[in-house]
Amino acid sequence: MTQEVEIEFKSMLTKDEYEKLIQAYKLEDQVRWQANDYFDTPTFQLKKQGAALRIREKKHGQVLTLKQPNEVGLLETHASITEEEAEDLFKYGIIHDDQMKQALAPFQLNAALEHLGRLETNRAEHQTEDGLLVLDESHYLETTDYEIEFEVTNEEAGKRAFERLLAEHGLPYRPAKNKIVRFMELKMSRSEG
Repeated sequence: MTQEVEIEFKSMLTKDEYEKLIQAYKLEDQVRWQANDYFDTPTFQLKKQGAALRIREKKHGQVLTLKQPNEVGLLETHASITEEEAEDLFKYGIIHDDQMKQALAPFQLNAALEHLGRLETNRAEHQTEDGLLVLDESHYLETTDYEIEFEVTNEEAGKRAFERLLAEHGLPYRPAKNKIVRFMELKMSRSEG
């Protein structure tokens, strides 16, 4: 298990802006597929406490991640899991990793975890001197959206670099919630409706 603090800035893009950025950074051949499967209790106990649980599947394995609020950014707790462990979470809401169980304990979940759905992303990354530029095209719950993310190690310097990046490409800032938040809000609105 590993933990890290994620500091990132993000903005929503139009499809046209996304495609122009892919071309500007010559990333056409760098786009990689990944899928996020989201889990919570039937009453969204994790979401209500500002946390989220996902399995990210890439071409080379699966990682279970708990994201939770932190003083700066988000605290992410990661555990590599096997196919069998993923299957148990999908089918029965069971987590085998002891350290992940400990990380979830403070949330005092009183119901089993269940699979809420999948978000698939076509992602391109480009390392700049100021941070990691990430361009995402995401598909979930019959929705497609586009965003730019900028992952940094220093919040203040990162914010300035992100604002410069947007200005260089003539992009407006459009506030972007985390993918998992966008997914959960849409899922919740549909389950209430």
